[in-house]
Amino acid sequence: MEHKDIRWQQRFANYERAFKRLSEAMQEEELNELERNGLVQRFEFTLELAWKTMKDFLEEKGFAFKPSPKDTFRQAQEGRYIDYAQELIDGLDIRNELSHDYDGKKFESSERQLREEVYPALSKLYRFFIEQRGGDQKTLFNH
Repeated sequence: MEHKDIRWQQRFANYERAFKRLSEAMQEEELNELERNGLVQRFEFTLELAWKTMKDFLEEKGFAFKPSPKDTFRQAQEGRYIDYAQELIDGLDIRNELSHDYDGKKFESSERQLREEVYPALSKLYRFFIEQRGGDQKTLFNH
């Protein structure tokens, strides 16, 4: 059987690496400013790859839509692939807020939501892609 090279799987490899790094950063609870900046950067990379991987996945399934991050997650939920689009959309809003966080106050106000809602949704998305890929293949991170 010939293996089909699928774009979403290629992008998923990058998502998997980013998610692993984010997971490592999420283990730390008391963060200094430098660690907080690193966590935010890892979160931004992971979220960016999350929506782009989902966009590629949906396109491979035949979906045609305006590929914006929020529309991508909405389409994934409407297509019944996920049921946590709102948590991921909230993550996009947090990402946008944190890109203008010059004194750390926005991080402090959104850290709980990031840890308790957005990160678990990214974790569910990670497991979703593992299942779609075939699940039996070696993963970098067993979650």
